[in-house]
Amino acid sequence: MSGSTFGLLFRVTNFGESHGPAIGCVIDGCPPGLELSEADIQPDLDRRRPGTSRHVTQRNEPDAVEILSGVYEGRTTGTPICLLIRNTDQRSKDYGNILDTFRPGHADYTYWRRYGLRDPRGGGRSSARLTAPMVAAGAVAKKWLQQRHGTTFAGWMTQLGDVAIPFEDEAQIPVNPFFAPAGTAKVAELEAYMDALRKSGDSVGARLKVVARGVPVGLGEPLFDKLDADIAHAMMGINAVKGVEIGDGFGVVTQRGSEHGDEMLPAGFASNHAGGVLGGLSTGQDLEVSIAIKPTSSIRIPKASVNRAGEPTSVETFGRHDPCVGIRATPIAEAMLALVVMDHVLRWRAQCADVALPVPPLAGQVAPQA
Repeated sequence: MSGSTFGLLFRVTNFGESHGPAIGCVIDGCPPGLELSEADIQPDLDRRRPGTSRHVTQRNEPDAVEILSGVYEGRTTGTPICLLIRNTDQRSKDYGNILDTFRPGHADYTYWRRYGLRDPRGGGRSSARLTAPMVAAGAVAKKWLQQRHGTTFAGWMTQLGDVAIPFEDEAQIPVNPFFAPAGTAKVAELEAYMDALRKSGDSVGARLKVVARGVPVGLGEPLFDKLDADIAHAMMGINAVKGVEIGDGFGVVTQRGSEHGDEMLPAGFASNHAGGVLGGLSTGQDLEVSIAIKPTSSIRIPKASVNRAGEPTSVETFGRHDPCVGIRATPIAEAMLALVVMDHVLRWRAQCADVALPVPPLAGQVAPQA
């Protein structure tokens, strides 16, 4: 009921607040026998953590993960895994001016109306800091899926504000602060764009793409637990996400049926307009997901608001904030996609592991015939 648990068989319960002593999660349903240590989880947390470049919040958190339970002698036991990340660089005084007011575009007002009180420090429970435990849980899912099914995950930024980012080289993604698949010239343009934005005190949104490769065929459920429905549910659970597209997404509006339907050849699928899902079930092709992230609500530019008495006021947000939260969102989107795939693999294994067909599945994608 509280909305803090994600998944059915691979269940992740998220806890903590932005400025509390710690944040973390409990993973229930992880299969036993997986070799697991903090070193398996930390790299993804390092990709997401704040303070890694001048273009993101300068809150200096190491985001060092601790495994408190569920692992014995280096292997998962099948019991709940508790992951803890301590908060070490809170500056709660920065939020004293919003104790009685509400930041436009933020969750301050809605949390207050729902619960009757709220934690204003860093957004409390509504802070994007609470994505760190999901990244940690996603790292566990990634390792199991890679070992059992060869499934891998990748993500990148395709647009920053009004600057489109062409896909040039996937090898460039980990070597720049934007997770951009582009060379030095485009990265320099993005850096100049962000420097000007930061000086103005404003913020922008972003568009990201995330893919899962080597996905087994047949993951998903009929009707309401379709794989793409659960992916959309997961992505919309990420802070600031306002739109999700599977495959060609809204681009299908202008397509004809003769173009959109992915033809099947003996050698494999000829295209992937559907994004790897048909009828709510995975096709074995790459799962392709795009998300739209809104501009950061915490900005230095004064905006009109009201206080708790309903009186007019003006809000200017201080503290350390991302001028574009989308810059650090790529590992978060990867993690949430991994959690969905992990959960559905376990659900498939529970019901359909005995299904066997004489014909092997089609290849994910091949060049269309001339």
